[in-house]
Amino acid sequence: MSDCSDSISLDMVTMPWAGQGQMIQTCHGPLFVTVCGDQEKPALITYPDLALDCASCYQGLFSCPQASSLLFRNFCVYHIDPPGHEIGAAVILSEQPTLSVQDLAEQVEDVCKFFGLHEVICLGVTAGAYILTLFALKNKERVQGLILVSPLCRSPSWTEWLYNKALVNLLYFWGMCNFVKETLLQRYFSQEINESKVTESHIVPSFSRVLDQRRSRNVMRFLQAIHERQDLTAELKNLRCRTLIFVGEQSPFYDEAIYINSAMDRRFNALVEVQACGSLVTEEQPHSMLVPIEYFLMGYEFYKPLHLFCQSSTPTSPLSPPCVSPELLSPESLGLKLKPIKTRVSLDEYSMEE
Repeated sequence: MSDCSDSISLDMVTMPWAGQGQMIQTCHGPLFVTVCGDQEKPALITYPDLALDCASCYQGLFSCPQASSLLFRNFCVYHIDPPGHEIGAAVILSEQPTLSVQDLAEQVEDVCKFFGLHEVICLGVTAGAYILTLFALKNKERVQGLILVSPLCRSPSWTEWLYNKALVNLLYFWGMCNFVKETLLQRYFSQEINESKVTESHIVPSFSRVLDQRRSRNVMRFLQAIHERQDLTAELKNLRCRTLIFVGEQSPFYDEAIYINSAMDRRFNALVEVQACGSLVTEEQPHSMLVPIEYFLMGYEFYKPLHLFCQSSTPTSPLSPPCVSPELLSPESLGLKLKPIKTRVSLDEYSMEE
């Protein structure tokens, strides 16, 4: 990819919930990035799932008081919206080529170049998790940690392939019709949320309105890119950054999350299953992410705890992985169903790899 950092421009707008939004010109077209927090702090990059922007995908997590305090206490957050997914986006012209997942990952690299981000931690949901995993594989020195929510790593299964083809055709001919919206809501949320007749939560009506506002042709382009993704399995074993994986037990991508956990080096990753939850853990059960993320951050030099945790190591770089990895979670925390979740990196192992 050519270096186009000199040609990048921005247009400042205000995002009411998360800071300043900037339209950045990357090597693969314009991209909307919302910056929230002190840019002197370490960087947390987020990328949402299909048909969502940063507000709809992460507002639940960043509005959760303790999680918000933990994240903004430690990071400046750079929310990246997929092309044409930001609020008020124009329809991407048909003559513009559809970007591949490799192009989308290179856009993330351009964002890092623009803001001068040399080391980052990434947080992605499903399609966004795939893009950030691909970005991490291409930028191993830059990415020091991954938090993946209901992630993808393989090519689409036959079931997903058929659903994707149907959604692409419906989006092209009928736009964001009811069937497309219902399919996406089933992708995001648990059966209980989707079928609930009790209006305890406004989450489904709220997301239905979000989908109504989305440009269907732009969503179709992002879906086409994800539909044509390649299998990353062979490369995952070489990924050495610490990785925390969340998946809802009712997520359509549950098996995919279990697979990616097994495909990665078990010394560096941990898996958390969230009961009674779909794919979009950040919105359906954001409180369940607090303790796992806090333990995940333990050992990084920049980490400022909410609780009185002790740090057992002092890495040479603020975003360097810890030399001694603590157990990430306790089985009693927040009613979660947990898998084995030690990173299992001993001091000797770490020294040998260095």
